[in-house]
Amino acid sequence: MDMGNQHPSISRLQEIQKEVKSIEQQVIGFSGLSDDKNYKKLERILTKQLFEIDSVDTEGKGDIQQARKRAAQETERLLKELEQNANHPHRIEIQNIFKEAQSLVEEKIVPFYNGGNRVTDEFEEGIQDIILRLTHVKTGGKISLRKARYHTLTKVCAVQEIIEDCMKKQPSLPLSEDAHPSVAKINSVMCEVNKARGTLIALLVGVNNNETCRHLSCVLSGLIADLDALDVCGHTEIRNYRREVVEDINQLLKYLDLEEEAGTTHAFDLRQNHSILKIEKVLKRMREIKNELLQAQNPSELYLSSKTELQGLIGELDEVTLEKNPCIREARRRAVIEVQTLITYIDLKEALEKRKLLVCEEHPSHKAVWHILGNLSEIQGEVLSFDGNRTDKNYIRLEELLTKQLLALDAVDPQGEEKCKAARKQAVKLAQNILSYLDLKSDEWEY
Repeated sequence: MDMGNQHPSISRLQEIQKEVKSIEQQVIGFSGLSDDKNYKKLERILTKQLFEIDSVDTEGKGDIQQARKRAAQETERLLKELEQNANHPHRIEIQNIFKEAQSLVEEKIVPFYNGGNRVTDEFEEGIQDIILRLTHVKTGGKISLRKARYHTLTKVCAVQEIIEDCMKKQPSLPLSEDAHPSVAKINSVMCEVNKARGTLIALLVGVNNNETCRHLSCVLSGLIADLDALDVCGHTEIRNYRREVVEDINQLLKYLDLEEEAGTTHAFDLRQNHSILKIEKVLKRMREIKNELLQAQNPSELYLSSKTELQGLIGELDEVTLEKNPCIREARRRAVIEVQTLITYIDLKEALEKRKLLVCEEHPSHKAVWHILGNLSEIQGEVLSFDGNRTDKNYIRLEELLTKQLLALDAVDPQGEEKCKAARKQAVKLAQNILSYLDLKSDEWEY
């Protein structure tokens, strides 16, 4: 059809499609729930466009009917994606874990800032467990889930940081009000800051409906203005006291920016994160070394150089900056396990080859343990090459083989031989580590 003489109905459909296209990325990246304001807004816009599409008169013309059908299908696809994002099982999992954080704060933290006793170890352990579980929520690379996990982790980690900073600071403050007239005002502001800290924590986890981030920001900014207005010239101790309180307020204001940044930041996408790129570089080299070892006709010639380089890779991982991000911490932990497992594999291979050179008599039980270690070495080589999930037949086979070796070790009777007891204990630990490594390789975790 000549674009200059395009039918008005086609032109109208193109306008609608352009409007729908303009919010597509918002739909794809929507990380909230179905009761969020933004969800209802996007749903309303898309539904309105569907009505607009339906109202376009096709005049019985096939090309217009097809254009209207395509426009409706595209709009319906986005509506469906919006609904799936909000109701995805892993999004619900993130929300349920977050609700546990809310309950923990209501039970342990709100009373503390209302004059209760100290923050308990139970809270610290509980919040750490919540962070760990959030870190392990699978996103499958889906943008909406990665954003939801990142934003939830950011809030919970902020709560943890605020509490830890508060607990670490045991200043010799407040100063005596007899020192200077300004001290009374600074002490008063410090009490307000402590209340604001509790309010901020409640806001971060959504358990305070009587306050807003904007209002709290205004309150804190006002406190800084009050402190700036004080005349403390010539009183170094009081000036330092005021500076400490101002630093506390600025730290709280930084956390208030989290909600504002949530909709614009791309920090949830760790693929281009410097620390993750460094970890990936280490893992790439580790896999190259692993493949060289497993494919070599005479791998023993590579043992020394490979171990030396792998130890260097461990050192590189130790230098990775965690950026207070539990996902980066988990990525590094896994990478360390990957490298360390390959080092252990080489160590066992070397020990088995050295053993072949021994001709002395040994206890039958000790000999039995070494036989099982030989089996474990072969299985470990297969586990190192495994690249699947827990539904794969090969995973089940490897798991069964490792379980059999553990049962075989359990059946070994050391007969009081300390050397045999120690060898069996090490072999059991190795088998369990290989099992754990197999689980780690197959759990489909991603950052």
